[in-house]
Amino acid sequence: MPRAHGNKLISRHLKKELQNLNEITKIKINTNVSEDLLNIANGVFSPLKGFLCYNDLENVVKEKRLESDTPWTIPILLDSDKKDLSEGDTVLLEDKENGVRALLDIEEIYTYDKKTLSQEIYRTQDVKHPGVANIYKMRQKFIGGKISLIDYKSREFDDYNLSPKETRFLFKEKGWKDIVAFQTRNPPHMGHEYVQKTALTFVDGIFINPIIGKKKTGDFRDEVILKSYEALMKNYYLKERAVMSILRTSMKYAGPREAIHHAIMRKNYGCTHFIVGRDHAGVSNYYGPYDAHDIFSEFPDLGIIPIFFRSFSKCSKCGSVVNDKICPHDQEYHINFSGKKIREILRNGEIPSEDMMRKEVSEMILKFEKPFVE
Repeated sequence: MPRAHGNKLISRHLKKELQNLNEITKIKINTNVSEDLLNIANGVFSPLKGFLCYNDLENVVKEKRLESDTPWTIPILLDSDKKDLSEGDTVLLEDKENGVRALLDIEEIYTYDKKTLSQEIYRTQDVKHPGVANIYKMRQKFIGGKISLIDYKSREFDDYNLSPKETRFLFKEKGWKDIVAFQTRNPPHMGHEYVQKTALTFVDGIFINPIIGKKKTGDFRDEVILKSYEALMKNYYLKERAVMSILRTSMKYAGPREAIHHAIMRKNYGCTHFIVGRDHAGVSNYYGPYDAHDIFSEFPDLGIIPIFFRSFSKCSKCGSVVNDKICPHDQEYHINFSGKKIREILRNGEIPSEDMMRKEVSEMILKFEKPFVE
């Protein structure tokens, strides 16, 4: 099992009781920021101890590394338009909707050019890109500094939520030394199962890690994803070889940079390998289909091994799921695993062919009156 990124698993939970919190300046934060905060506090974002200061941000933007030279590709930022704040102040970050409260020791208050930030992180300044749009919605000032989590309330799906400290303990108890992580935002089709089991063949266990959170219209709802994976794992996986836990974080759609970020998070959970598919974390046509594969060559010191999968499909002549390295047959023999096509079939209340999706998975999805975000 690898050491956490930066060699130490971070924990930023406040260990002492506080008084007079009403006298501390408060900054309201939204769900995306509070999830970043929780991921810092629980070690998912190790080695970060707080929101980035200027030098770290500059290094991440220009070098894809923190100032310490540790690989890091996605800025974790706190923006604010709160007046009368000064460096050296301690403020209370508060997300009342999710019951999240944390102290922030302000180290720096600074500005950064949003055009540069967008171009370097997303390779575009086009506001049609959801990540760029989010940057331009941010306030002008950024606040950097260490956080200390005070409390947070329980949320839906917490029964599926394990921290890096817990997953590392679980993997050790299972005797797993080599663990492959699989990220998902959809119910599993046969292509997903093929990728997972191919990778699992060479390691001790698989860590299925769905991203839970804000979804766009037409996406599968979170509970549908979780229940469909439970159906797959119950019927087609060895219990001692597969674990599922959720990851609460927003998708940035940063393509190759986000692939590295996703790998780092799974390293912190204790995984040794990470599956990277075609167009990982991409959106529209902003990135090439295998840019997320190529970027890993820039990080020989990442500390987690990527497993690359290109295209895969069901070949009727081979009689199995194949990829472009092993099948010699023409496309006329291939059934492609189109997520769009599968959604259309399910939306009509029909069960997709078992060449595309396990019957147990399809039936579980159709048990939901409204499986899609509206």
